[in-house]
Amino acid sequence: MRMIAAILLAGSLIGSAAAQLPGASLPSYRDTGKSAPARAADLVARMTLEEKASQLVNDATAIPRLGIREYNWWNEGLHGVAAAGHATVFPQAIGLAATFDAPHIGQVASLISTEFRAKYLAAQHRFGGSDWFGGLTVWSPNINIFRDPRWGRGQETYGEDPYLTARLGVAFVRGLQGTDADYFRTIATPKHFAVHSGPEASRHRDDIRPSAHDLADTYLPAFRATVMEAGAQSVMCAYNAVNGMPACANPALLTDTLRGAWKFNGYVVSDCEAVADTYLPDHHGFRRTPEQGVAAAFDAGMDLICGGAVESEHIVRAVNSGVLRQAVIDRSLVRLFTARIKLGQFDEAATVFPGITAKDYDTAANRAVALDTAERSLVLLKNDGLLPLRAAPRRIAVIGPNADSQAALVGNYNGDPSHPVTILDGLKRRFPDAAISHVEGSGLIDPALQPVDGNDLCVDAACRRRGVTIEHFVDRTFAGRPDTTAVVERADHAWSGALQSGAVRFTGYLTARENGDHVFRYEANGGYRIFLDDKPVVDAWNVDWRPSIAAGRVRLEAGHTYRLRVEAFQRATEGRERLLWSPPADPGAAAAVAAARAADLTVFVAGLTAQLEGEEMPMAVPGFAGGDRTSLDLPAPQQALLERVHATGTPLVLVLVNGSALSVNWADAHVPAILEAWYPGGQGGDAVARVIAGDVNPAGRLPVTFYRTAADLPPFTDYAMAARTYRYFDRPVLYPFGHGLSYTRFAYSGGHVSQRRIRAGAPLTVSVTVTNSGDRAGDEVVQLYVSRPGLPDAPIRALIGFERVHLAPGERRRVSFALDARALSTVDAGGVRRVMPGKADLWVGGGQPLSGRDVVPPGQALHVAITGTVTLPE
Repeated sequence: MRMIAAILLAGSLIGSAAAQLPGASLPSYRDTGKSAPARAADLVARMTLEEKASQLVNDATAIPRLGIREYNWWNEGLHGVAAAGHATVFPQAIGLAATFDAPHIGQVASLISTEFRAKYLAAQHRFGGSDWFGGLTVWSPNINIFRDPRWGRGQETYGEDPYLTARLGVAFVRGLQGTDADYFRTIATPKHFAVHSGPEASRHRDDIRPSAHDLADTYLPAFRATVMEAGAQSVMCAYNAVNGMPACANPALLTDTLRGAWKFNGYVVSDCEAVADTYLPDHHGFRRTPEQGVAAAFDAGMDLICGGAVESEHIVRAVNSGVLRQAVIDRSLVRLFTARIKLGQFDEAATVFPGITAKDYDTAANRAVALDTAERSLVLLKNDGLLPLRAAPRRIAVIGPNADSQAALVGNYNGDPSHPVTILDGLKRRFPDAAISHVEGSGLIDPALQPVDGNDLCVDAACRRRGVTIEHFVDRTFAGRPDTTAVVERADHAWSGALQSGAVRFTGYLTARENGDHVFRYEANGGYRIFLDDKPVVDAWNVDWRPSIAAGRVRLEAGHTYRLRVEAFQRATEGRERLLWSPPADPGAAAAVAAARAADLTVFVAGLTAQLEGEEMPMAVPGFAGGDRTSLDLPAPQQALLERVHATGTPLVLVLVNGSALSVNWADAHVPAILEAWYPGGQGGDAVARVIAGDVNPAGRLPVTFYRTAADLPPFTDYAMAARTYRYFDRPVLYPFGHGLSYTRFAYSGGHVSQRRIRAGAPLTVSVTVTNSGDRAGDEVVQLYVSRPGLPDAPIRALIGFERVHLAPGERRRVSFALDARALSTVDAGGVRRVMPGKADLWVGGGQPLSGRDVVPPGQALHVAITGTVTLPE
């Protein structure tokens, strides 16, 4: 009772925020007339060492005597409010990049920040503070360079180009933080600083040693832009080491570059458990003890540890032992509380963004913007004239593992769309009069699986009773007696009602119908194991929070009976689980071929999901390892089914749903229309259907290169940029960076440079007239590239400007680009950025001048002579 009373008292003190004794003067940290840093310094000065340490981890505890609410700094907003229930889910970040539309991405980020504020108002608890994924400090955007298409987290980025990433990163940060003079709507956190892009499996021990050229030319420019132009108030340091020092304990990065050269005045948060990496011997092992590890991080310029409460204890011991100066953590605390004050957490709620209410999230208006964004992100890779459809088909076959998949809409770091529209849903909505048949036909990496039928299952070996026995246990050790036992028809289970947690075990006997290899999987929201005759077929027990799609293959004999055991545990409070299999005859593929043969149009929805590519996954299946990819090909079962479906002769549209490049060489040679949809967000199905129908003219562009094969690339672990990305790759590709087709045509004329000869560092304006010469309205993405022939360290070409314009048929528009010194600069081998003398070749057009395709995008070549040399700051 004494503890409950203390909690209630703490809650009342914090809830009254400004509780004061009669006649008491207002403490400085509550005085809104003072600056946020001054208020923060006053507040920090009132804390004990233990209280200070409690505020230096992401799950910061309440300090009732000072009116400090409990606050968890961890929140995610990569493409919408994540992990907090229903929210508007925009296309995954790689899809946002494909819009090539910085103003629109800024609008998207602004809507996301409003939804964060609304969620914050709706869900405040724990003494008025914020729990996990309930705060206003947003660990987004991910502006790492997608240097290699095998990286599983590349879907979270804006692609492979430093300039495109910088422009979209600046727009996103500004949109998240807002323009209010007094408060930040949220605080953005560009990540992961720096030089971070896989492999996932070794990220806690990798020491990346980029050349000085690559560091300045590729890996740092987007971070510089989000800090110096957008004013990002937070940065997240990475897991990997850079040049021998962990990124979160690296003074060259955090002090010399970030705070010194770039004048960053916000706070640095570690990636989660990255500070532990500094002292764990099987990780970086940079320091021998936890106390030395946290000291190294704070001394280097890191301010907030994402990690457990144990790190608070390490901080206290580090200070008491003299390893870490209290003045250093005071510096970090002032930065952190400056941020919380600028978020309005110590001021009257009615004065902080009063126009935002707790209902301003997941609105119909925001979902309309998500649909518009998805439409802008779609890239038409190939079209032999099939699209747009000339008439509504009478019969449509919709095939493929991603056709009716919500996971294929959302990617990772996602919210939960309240009105999700899969591609199947979208086609049904757009073609309500068509007879639409849906056959999955193939799984992502296995044949199409179906529930094991009750007629194949028996409780006992003599098969006196059909079904299986299910036992429910309190925990996953299966210790003791089960709390419930029953006989059910099939090995499936709904986690709801009284059974919302724990583990289940099915036992019984299975009789095979066919000779040959059978594939088994348990569709689950947790870990699972499948045994036949006590031999493991699938072991997916040690999974993380993501549903596994691990399957096993075993040869069975027709008519033979096998002892079956399935064990599974639950990670969610609700959800249905079931035992699936595919017999050797592969009936799913046969049904898909039959559906395609009977249709007037086939839409094959192929690709990946975040169950295959993503962050540090404890899984290895053919083509994938630990979240990364080992092959760029379409998974073999999907490729085989695609070829069979194509052989029916029915007109075929291939829709790719994925977060990284796919080497669809066979499809490019045989399929008449290919549409890249990325992970298109909650309303993505409507967007795809509208593009296929011709209601929307696609204009997305590739933010990454689609290579012909992973064999064309250097090793994944090699961070040198030579032979990587369009800037340094000089071999033929499948689809180049910047590629994207339209249903109309565009022409370029009147290309002009403001000066044909300029002094190094002088501004330059490039302009061109763009005309829609077709008969359909559409968007054109005007792209400006520069090449510096003869300079040994210069890229082959580099994007230095882009603008997306909408033109009606016959309409023309003058598009201009104002270039500063950095646009025409290059980085030398020593990492120094300069504008060098010599010829600058410019190309302004609808894509790169040498696309590798049969049709070169329209555009114009221009030339400028530069005299003199200018060295630019870091």
